[in-house]
Amino acid sequence: MTLLAALPAAGQFRLNGSGRWRSAFAVTELATASIAAVGLELARLIETLHLAPSAPDVVIDQRLAALWFGYSFRPDGWKLPSLWDPVAGNYETADGWIRLHTNLPHHRTAALRVLGCQAERDAVSEAISHWQSEALESAVVSAGGVAAAMRSRAEWQEHPQGRAVAAEPLIDWNLPRSISLGNRPQATAERPLAGLRVLDLTRVLAGPVATRTLAGFGADVLRIDPPGWDEPGVIANISLGKRMAALDLTKGEDRLVFESLLAQTDVLVHGYRPGALDRLGYDSATRRKLAPNAVEAALDAYGWTGPWADRRGFDSLVQMSAGIADAGRDWAGSRDPHPLPVQALDHATGYLMAAAVLSALAAAARGETAPSARLSLARTAELLAGIQQTAEGMELTMPAEQDYVQRTENTGWGPGHRLAAPLNLSTTRMHWDLPATRCCSAPACWPG
Repeated sequence: MTLLAALPAAGQFRLNGSGRWRSAFAVTELATASIAAVGLELARLIETLHLAPSAPDVVIDQRLAALWFGYSFRPDGWKLPSLWDPVAGNYETADGWIRLHTNLPHHRTAALRVLGCQAERDAVSEAISHWQSEALESAVVSAGGVAAAMRSRAEWQEHPQGRAVAAEPLIDWNLPRSISLGNRPQATAERPLAGLRVLDLTRVLAGPVATRTLAGFGADVLRIDPPGWDEPGVIANISLGKRMAALDLTKGEDRLVFESLLAQTDVLVHGYRPGALDRLGYDSATRRKLAPNAVEAALDAYGWTGPWADRRGFDSLVQMSAGIADAGRDWAGSRDPHPLPVQALDHATGYLMAAAVLSALAAAARGETAPSARLSLARTAELLAGIQQTAEGMELTMPAEQDYVQRTENTGWGPGHRLAAPLNLSTTRMHWDLPATRCCSAPACWPG
């Protein structure tokens, strides 16, 4: 009956199915355990709320859990946009390797401004070849872009940020307070999160995975993006079950709407870098004043302490920084960086974030203080590095036809099929009431 602090042991849940990702790291084991954490925390919440006489059993399908760490949606008769900008990727420097992340236009502009070249891959490669890795990394970051030099595990463990992250807990529980949970008469053992209002201020990819997971058990998830925002390569994967709205938090009228939404929120999930919400006028004290009874969970890329705490980052960049891509290169016998087969840091952090929310809700339901939770991709990378590989089964490549549910999902772009859910409890099956939809497609208000 404690707040979540580690991955669950194998004996705490039932594991079905088989199949595994081939990797230097225990990606499949991380998938099953992080999703199991959600199930176990939800089971405790169901019992605490007296929705069932005892905590329900938790069942994980290993194959599906691993596949959900990839892309969960398959379009029928149309194509998804590319996940990556043409300039994004790994490049060889004068002394090693670096990865540029240029999916967002302003990040691409920043990198090209530093390099002084056109947005063509050959031109970028030529320009980068004359740079030292860490010097270019620093220059791009200083210009407002995002990049990561490839480091070995040993180099990361000796780096000031690597040392800081290793000293952080997997989930940093902070600022405990008493919370009065709202009445949710529609909540049942079959739909335990029905009526739970989740305000989602997250982008690609971990935060949206967390809120998608909560929506899978009935939560009302309202995501707020800036007007005109889009994530064309991933949004069909992670907007499942949500309402997608837009507000400009620099404008007074939209701020009033946002503050009204926040006042009615049960759970606030955000992925802003440390200090970013503060600069918008919504520091921790202000958020608590506006939403005194909301559970809060936050994430960032490189951890909450150390010199890189406010650095922009993404899963693929953290893999480069933390030695994962370099260790994968050695394991694969490759000259180039060798990342994980899926964006496992994002997905695992997202599921752990959802589990943390459920753990805090259960604490509040027991009359205990409910602290806020902070997680990071870099701390999840340390978790992954310490897990032993035990998963058995055939090597996974692509989902098979039988991995998808038969029902068509009519998304905001067109029809398709979704992978079957990887997590089920003895009282309920994970499913979503709303199909995936486009950014900024719904009004900024709670349903009902």
